[in-house]
Amino acid sequence: MSHEHVPLDPSVAPLGTRNFRDAGGLPAAAWRADQTEQTLVPTHCCFCGVQCGMYLRVDGRGKVFGVEPRNHDINRMRLCPKGINAYQQVNHPDRLTVPLMRRSRDEPFREASWEEALDFTVAEIQRIQGAQGRDAFGMLGGASLFSEKTYLVGKFARVALKTRHVDYNGRLCMVSAAGANKLAFGIDRAGNPFSDILQTQCLLIAGSNVGECFPVMTQYVWGARDRGATLIVVDPRETAVARTADIHVALKSGTDSAFFNAVLHVIVEEGLTDEAFLAEHTTGWEEVKATVKAYPPARAAEICGIPAEQVVQVARVFGTADRAMAWHARGIEHHTQGVENCLTVINLCTATGNLGRPGAGYGTITGQGNGQGGREHGQKSDLLPGGRSINDPTHRRQVAAIWGIEESELPQAGTSMMEMVWQMQRGEIRGLIGVCNNPFVSLPNYAVVKDGYDQLEFHAQLDFFLSETAANAHVVLPVTTWAEDEGVMANAEARVVKHNKAQEPPEGVRTDTWVMCEIARRLGQGGKFAFEGSRDVFDELRRASAGTVIDYYGITYERLEETGGIAWPCPSLDHPGTPRLFEGGKTSHPDQKVHMQVVEWHPPADPYSDEYPMTLTTGRTVAHFLSGNQTRRLGGLVEQTPRPWVEVHPSHGFRNGEPVRVVTRRGSEVLPALVTEAIRPDHVFVPYHWPYPVAANALTIDALDPRSKIPEYKVCAVRIEPAREIDPVPAPPVPPGREAYPEAQVSRTDPLPPTSPQGRGTAERG
Repeated sequence: MSHEHVPLDPSVAPLGTRNFRDAGGLPAAAWRADQTEQTLVPTHCCFCGVQCGMYLRVDGRGKVFGVEPRNHDINRMRLCPKGINAYQQVNHPDRLTVPLMRRSRDEPFREASWEEALDFTVAEIQRIQGAQGRDAFGMLGGASLFSEKTYLVGKFARVALKTRHVDYNGRLCMVSAAGANKLAFGIDRAGNPFSDILQTQCLLIAGSNVGECFPVMTQYVWGARDRGATLIVVDPRETAVARTADIHVALKSGTDSAFFNAVLHVIVEEGLTDEAFLAEHTTGWEEVKATVKAYPPARAAEICGIPAEQVVQVARVFGTADRAMAWHARGIEHHTQGVENCLTVINLCTATGNLGRPGAGYGTITGQGNGQGGREHGQKSDLLPGGRSINDPTHRRQVAAIWGIEESELPQAGTSMMEMVWQMQRGEIRGLIGVCNNPFVSLPNYAVVKDGYDQLEFHAQLDFFLSETAANAHVVLPVTTWAEDEGVMANAEARVVKHNKAQEPPEGVRTDTWVMCEIARRLGQGGKFAFEGSRDVFDELRRASAGTVIDYYGITYERLEETGGIAWPCPSLDHPGTPRLFEGGKTSHPDQKVHMQVVEWHPPADPYSDEYPMTLTTGRTVAHFLSGNQTRRLGGLVEQTPRPWVEVHPSHGFRNGEPVRVVTRRGSEVLPALVTEAIRPDHVFVPYHWPYPVAANALTIDALDPRSKIPEYKVCAVRIEPAREIDPVPAPPVPPGREAYPEAQVSRTDPLPPTSPQGRGTAERG
């Protein structure tokens, strides 16, 4: 079937193909509220980078009380378990509604007025910076914030705090892909829209548990299968999407670059490269070709722990397809060679000419809702708005002029999120403001993180629930949920979408924008933060991005409402946006070519030994999100997945639910076994959504990729052994005087792993 006749609606499959989706049919496409005095507010989900369209149901009192799927062309009426339950956090009993403060961690929190909390915060900023210098105070943002707020985080840190120390939790998510994209293409985003997946003949997914981490994206994966595409999944675990694959490469974690180098080796040897494309559109090909010559299938088989024949099989399927695509996520990015892993996938697509065409290209799947937009406009330590480099004198002058400061006033580049924790330990950073992050759960090597935060003389955290990190702070400022403000996010396609305000925030709650602007005013910089709300910030963001590779100038709230989303770059008000990059083989480098990069495989940072002979890898599960600060409070999600577990192969002799001690060089914990043939015998898997003492990140190593500074979450040396008693799961923190919402806590004490099978051969409860 030629791609001209492929239906671009993932809800429609060609006649005669096997439909992997929709066994029960689509839901009604015309759902409406069926009661009076109710309003449906169109918006998008607050969770992952798919950014599904939804309606929030608002009652006659102006309160959000439900959700309905929206027939947006991203998700076509589909929502995952998290999306269906997301509305419940808006009016949740655990919500923070008044500032909390204490002058010492030895004291309990007490409620305070906004005036007192802000006066104390500003006084501490001035005290610390006055005694230790401006860089003694830092700021950490988040990639679940609207882009307007991520823009403000970067500006606030550099103009109000005047510090170089600002970074964000997207450092734990997408920066390896970003680094590879910029090296190869000169631009940081996925090259193709989701709809292009439906036109491919071969779809390769590396290190992405799409079915659980990005469930609604699965419609595009299965839609490609319906249309005859061959599906290849590269993952140590047989995930839900891997079970439907034609080829599942269950390689050893930490060996991805060796595998992709070997695949390219076979493609070269069998003459499957696109020599015309390489000659016209690339640099560095000869060096890459010489490097992969040293990675024959036999070498990859030894390194990766897979059959050599499988390397050849993948190479032939991918290399002979007229239209092939590769998408990847954290599985190949959370490594000390995360950037290089991504580059080997780019090399594979480039060498076969699979760039810039419908059904042929390369994409990265963002984990957080604004994982793409959150790294575009300045909260990353080395970037300014529009993806400008803070080290580039021209870029510095441009942004300084927009912000109304001298270029000399603009701080230099700071350090990464994990490096900032190390600086806290050393006393180099004495104070911190955190917005929309929970490092006590999300950063590796919990003991180091806790020690770093404990060394801070002052710590303020902005959130709408009391996270584990906020519970350790001096000041906690209650801010809005996504449904109580408006703003934009950019999804995994770089499609900018508009979130709409559905209800007024509870009394006593402020927006993150208001808080940053008010602190800036008290620090004497109010004139540069005279924003009434998100719209004012977005107008400045548009101007600040104009003329850059990440150009938002032509995007307005009105256009987003009308179109349902616009992919950047969009340089003018009459520009349609750019859903597909690299058409005609042109990149954003000055020479418009793909700069192919040489990659040599090297082993992970945590060495194996007789004491630690196995591999621990971590990841997400369908019911929860990131640190779990939101999802661990929602009863339906807690009931579905009440606690973490350790996935182990049957060969180790454990029975389902038995206590297993998981031990690394950083600590140990006891979790119930989930026995499954869907994992390699030399691996164990632990999901990371829970806090200490059952935190996966109490075990992981804080080794970083030297270029992206992303931690190596996906591989560390481990041993497992029988134990007697499973470690308890703590309830989420709540403000003083309250108890954890009981409806969400009953299942938390369940000692067994989840009821739903996580993979082939999983023992059911019974």
